Amino acid sequence: MGYFKDAKKGDKVYGLNFGKGKISEYYEDSHYTIMVTFSNGYEVPYTIDGVPGWGNFSKQTCFYRKDVDLTKIDFSPVEKILSDKKIIKLREKNMLEVRVPSGAWMNAKKCSEDYLEEIFQNENYHLFRKKQKK
Repeated sequence: MGYFKDAKKGDKVYGLNFGKGKISEYYEDSHYTIMVTFSNGYEVPYTIDGVPGWGNFSKQTCFYRKDVDLTKIDFSPVEKILSDKKIIKLREKNMLEVRVPSGAWMNAKKCSEDYLEEIFQNENYHLFRKKQKK
């Protein structure tokens, strides 16, 4: 029934948050079915449906690499670097997007608080932008 029900250790996957990765572990009787190790060193557990144990996600973010079509994902560069005050204001209004390590833009509400705080504290303001209209 789940997307990763036939997953095997070593299968190549693509996570919308961290990019390319491989399945490093497969668990039979656990809430998280697979452990994925990404090319940047992150290890993230995923359910059988591809929902990560990282951030605030309710939808699938991990797929087999052969199934991924990246043409609809926004990887565009930031057009205007925001000030720290503007980032805080946009976050309060739920109008802030953040660039995740894979290079894709996503709503800041769905990202881990630790990740947001780390890039904000390191003054990586180029990783934030105002939510784009679709």
